[in-house]
Amino acid sequence: MNITILDDYQDAVRTLRCFDMLAGHHVTIWNDHARETGILAARLQDTEALVLIRERTPIRAPLIERLPGLRLISQRGVYPHIDIGACTRSGVIVSSNMGEGKPSYATAELTWGLVLAAMRKIPQEMIAMRAGRWQSTVGLCLRGRTLGIFGYGRIGAVVAGYGKAFGMKVLAWGRETSLSRARADGHAAASSRAELFEEADILSLHLRLIDATRGIVTGDDLARMKPEALIVNTSRAGLIEPGALEAALLAGRPGMAAVDVYEEEPLPDGRHPLLAMDNVVCTPHLGYVERGSYEAQFAEIFEQILAYQSGRPINVVNPSALTEKRVISRSGKSHGGV
Repeated sequence: MNITILDDYQDAVRTLRCFDMLAGHHVTIWNDHARETGILAARLQDTEALVLIRERTPIRAPLIERLPGLRLISQRGVYPHIDIGACTRSGVIVSSNMGEGKPSYATAELTWGLVLAAMRKIPQEMIAMRAGRWQSTVGLCLRGRTLGIFGYGRIGAVVAGYGKAFGMKVLAWGRETSLSRARADGHAAASSRAELFEEADILSLHLRLIDATRGIVTGDDLARMKPEALIVNTSRAGLIEPGALEAALLAGRPGMAAVDVYEEEPLPDGRHPLLAMDNVVCTPHLGYVERGSYEAQFAEIFEQILAYQSGRPINVVNPSALTEKRVISRSGKSHGGV
């Protein structure tokens, strides 16, 4: 079977133990990023099974219509980047294990790494040392401060636990069901959204990006934050109203930000207003990029490919496509790729 893997930036997938699951298939791996339909159509012209790494490349109708040999898209997680209707009409099965049940400890750990880096100004001090300066800033301690959690779900609960271990007061806000879980875990629930933004010394966002949450954090919310407060976003950039974070940081409320997610990824030409701000720590969407997480993620993705090849597809999100599917080659070549 001809399998293509897109957007493997670090060329890491072939180094995973689970990559052996694809032995006997012809695998092509692309390490750079392409968004143009023509370029993608050329790269995927012989592809029968397409592996996507999270939401890195949008797969829309104009591309799908140019790939008559494509029979399966295999990935893990949510799929707002895939035109499911177009896939179904073309008989392309989309298999995606939603990974319910376990929190992403990798994302929670990166969140806490960003908190420490921003509060103690670690990146700024590294730059200063390389320039020959010694102790150029004064950081802030965590103990005794208030950690705000907007969205007390699986990841938010883990981050809250880290905050408690650092001697912080945890203040949660979200739906009533999540606030009940926060109270059961021994944390406080904010009396209002306004209180969350006003009281938090560190505010961490842990919400899914859906229509109801897009732009949920507004400029007015950010203006309520303390001048020394830090906002952390390792969830999705779209949770914050476009341009609101940059404007708030320039206005001085909050005083700092730590960001792992952006509206367009990868950043075009490595440019973004936040990268030019000294009071912001930026990382390139590293939340889930960790070897153990990759092993688990790609083992599930490859299992979906093998299940499809055997005639028993799993985790199908568009079952109507099953009536349109065509049998693809079960013989393949040895590992290959670009």
